[in-house]
Amino acid sequence: MTTTAEQATRLAAPPIDLTPPARRNRQVSGRLRATAILSYLVLILLALIYIYPFLISIAGSLKTDSDATQDPLSLIPATWTTAAYERLFTSVPLLQWTANSAFITVIVTFGRVFFDSLAGYALSRLRFRGRNVVFAAVVAVMAVPGVVLLIPRFLVLKELGLYNSFGGMILPLVIDAGGIFIMKQFFESIPVSVEEAARIDGAGIFRTFWTVVLPMARPAIITLFILSFQGSWNEFSHFVISRQDPDLNTLTTGVASLTSGELGTGNQYPLQLAAAVLMSIPVVVIFFIFQKRLMNTTEGGEKG
Repeated sequence: MTTTAEQATRLAAPPIDLTPPARRNRQVSGRLRATAILSYLVLILLALIYIYPFLISIAGSLKTDSDATQDPLSLIPATWTTAAYERLFTSVPLLQWTANSAFITVIVTFGRVFFDSLAGYALSRLRFRGRNVVFAAVVAVMAVPGVVLLIPRFLVLKELGLYNSFGGMILPLVIDAGGIFIMKQFFESIPVSVEEAARIDGAGIFRTFWTVVLPMARPAIITLFILSFQGSWNEFSHFVISRQDPDLNTLTTGVASLTSGELGTGNQYPLQLAAAVLMSIPVVVIFFIFQKRLMNTTEGGEKG
């Protein structure tokens, strides 16, 4: 006769799976395949949502003014035309805007990489009084919206005599709090022991930074390079308050001026979208060149 304890044991025991192993493996593999397909469908949907505005820009730049007004969201122009691009190179000083943007972007990008790396290394390695306060100030600056600083920045540029000059457009952008934070965090992932050999050989702080630590921070440098290039190329608000001369227009401020109708009547949608498409090409090229290194942001620290 079965006792109460034996009955409880049988009830508590898990049921035995009698499914053949091959069938069980097929079921698991089918579930994994269904999950993978669903994940890819979701990613494709998100990618289409993200890229749709850019496709609208390309299609809109190939439309006529009336077509862009009547059906702005259509991806197939009723009448295909490159008139907007032709006007950009004939009626608009696009080359001058591009040259100004390129000049400012190159100086700002390399300046940020150099000075942000120096500041990040100092906050990571050097021991000095008030270091934590300085780092807290850097983080605090990151938390302040950029628009809040526009008026103080304008007043400072006016007082220093830098308003309406390339100096006033470049200098405030050369150092970035976000870049300092990125470099400091990456330098802290590199062991201090890698610098001991250089110190034994008599290398100073800057030489150790330049020849030993900085090459190991290549992933962080590339990340900072891309972010700095994109940020300075697309900068708008600072260029609005730091200059007034039309000869100092960059691509962002120049394209924005097209909305005032200075090139004629009409909405100018194709013209503006054509300029936006051309503006995005350098950023896209830079990103695709360095995307593999951008993804592996811990390479230098692991090797160290």
